[in-house]
Amino acid sequence: MTDRLLSVNAYTTLDFVDARARGHDFETDAPGVVNVTAPREDPEHVTLQVELDGTALDRLPAHADEVDLSPAQARTLAEALESTADRVEAARGDADGE
Repeated sequence: MTDRLLSVNAYTTLDFVDARARGHDFETDAPGVVNVTAPREDPEHVTLQVELDGTALDRLPAHADEVDLSPAQARTLAEALESTADRVEAARGDADGE
């Protein structure tokens, strides 16, 4: 991804994902980045960041979306991801996730 807004390094949570931008009259697939972070000093929230490769998006300017979550909200999201991943693995018949 060129012209990134998010820093992508060895600590990035997911540095390459298949992603999609969707609007009322368009849908575009693009590679993306997903990161979970918190301020280094006196963290009060967890930040979930998502950025799609701007070079693959004709309908949107380069941008990154961020959601600040309380620790409780982050745990709720983590639990929902875990239970949904379990359901998908069970449906696919692969307990190892690959």
